[in-house]
Amino acid sequence: MGKSPAVLFDPVQLGNLSLANRIVMAPMTRAFSPNGIPGQNVADYYRRRAENDVGLVITEGTNVNHPSANMSDQIPVFYGDALEGWAKVVEDVHKVGGKIAPQLWHVGMMRKQGMGIHPDAPSSGPSGINKPPKVVTDPMTLEDINAVIKAFADGARDAKKLGFDAIEIHGAHGYLVDLFFWEGSNIRDDDFGGDLISRTKFASELIAACRAEVGADFPIILRYSQWKQQDFAARLAQTEDQLAGWLEPLTNAGVDIYHCSTRRFWEPEFEGSNLNLAGWTKKLTGKPTISVGSVSLNQEFIASMAGADAGHDDETLSHMDELVERVENDEFDLIAVGRALLCDPEWGTKLKENRMADFVPYTKAADATLY
Repeated sequence: MGKSPAVLFDPVQLGNLSLANRIVMAPMTRAFSPNGIPGQNVADYYRRRAENDVGLVITEGTNVNHPSANMSDQIPVFYGDALEGWAKVVEDVHKVGGKIAPQLWHVGMMRKQGMGIHPDAPSSGPSGINKPPKVVTDPMTLEDINAVIKAFADGARDAKKLGFDAIEIHGAHGYLVDLFFWEGSNIRDDDFGGDLISRTKFASELIAACRAEVGADFPIILRYSQWKQQDFAARLAQTEDQLAGWLEPLTNAGVDIYHCSTRRFWEPEFEGSNLNLAGWTKKLTGKPTISVGSVSLNQEFIASMAGADAGHDDETLSHMDELVERVENDEFDLIAVGRALLCDPEWGTKLKENRMADFVPYTKAADATLY
């Protein structure tokens, strides 16, 4: 790495969110919370990152209070007895000067009946479709939709009460909120279906409901992606104009920061520009953005899901130079780091101190640990 990473460690003010630096811990499902309740081991896990120069921790996805939101009794929930565990997480992260946001999550059609804390509950999707065109369950009713919106709003309210610094709504990767966005999984003929812009109605109402619970000053982050787990080549917006139209109602509903999920942060989003998805989102909305994707690693995460390890080589270090340059050029505001932080809690401190040679390479075996 030839360029100094110093700009990544400058303090940053994003609306009402003050951060010590620009490094974000990306949300990564860990499944170490028996019966959905995070314990001291979860609090220690997040604290270790916060005390090693991670400016903002975004937790693993936490399931809102809806019967079909959860697909494993080891994945943490965000209601009931679990809130006491999350209060301890917040306390420990704040003790070391960190900031933290829970990611509120509904898995939608990724869950099959028989899974999770409520195994008898049916899966939920706008049209009962996971991988198009096959319909596998009944579409959500308006009552179902309103119940999920309330569950997210309740989670937002509780996050603020517990002392979290922001919330993130998981609207990416083919989970429930994203299923409403995607034409392949949303073929509804009511107000929650329709064209690209109309399909933002569910998310917009959900965001507005969260905003009503937390007030005007509490930061709301929306994570979104073009790609889906059901179709890695899927794209919501084919052009920057389409993206602008799609983002407008979400911004108007109350999004403060966009977390733009891509598989490699250095890849341009549209032809004719070097801007990535976070760069375009910031340009089109004027809102702060978080970029993400294979930071400091030589295998993108889909390969690692298939079992590939990911180390740090000359090419990945050159991408780190590009990361610094993009931040210096104000393309995006924050950079989220996933697998590199999962296996190396000191990754941020090592980067700050120019000790990249000491980075711990990601291995699939790290997924089985919570350190």
